[in-house]
Amino acid sequence: MIWLAIAYLAGSIPFGLFIARAASGKDVRQVGSGNIGATNVARVAGKPAAIATLALDALKGLLPALLAPRTPEWLPAGCALAAVLGHCFPVWLRFHGGKGVATGLGASLALAPEAALAGAVVWVVLFKLFRISSVGSLAGVAVTLVVASFTAGRFEVAGLAAVAALIVVRHSANIRRLLHRQES
Repeated sequence: MIWLAIAYLAGSIPFGLFIARAASGKDVRQVGSGNIGATNVARVAGKPAAIATLALDALKGLLPALLAPRTPEWLPAGCALAAVLGHCFPVWLRFHGGKGVATGLGASLALAPEAALAGAVVWVVLFKLFRISSVGSLAGVAVTLVVASFTAGRFEVAGLAAVAALIVVRHSANIRRLLHRQES
């Protein structure tokens, strides 16, 4: 379906790569984790670049889900997932992208705003406490899904469950490091 393709292509825009290159002259894929997301952009190009990356990555999850037609009923959730898939596996970067957290946040804001806000608050609190982005990200995703199960419709919850599963899979190396107390 054309809406899913548009959502995937929107999600594929590597804002972190563009912003880090413009701010520092460096290729974010060659530094730190090699990830194109806001956390690695912060390492490479600083906090303002990371904030810009976070905002633009969230927008590319928000807009496709928000603008998608409501018929069929599952399409906004499908577009949310397609946008996150695009971020994680962008065609322009040979399918090597980010972990989907900021794009997932934007998608969540479109599908279940209360749940997205709850997840964002959890991320902020845990990041402030532990200074480990993956801890906040994984907990925030879990809280978003739990709150959505009480506040959103079945298609929205299903879409967010798929997004959450993708984010958890993309964090598998982080989870291993967390279990071995080696995550920085």
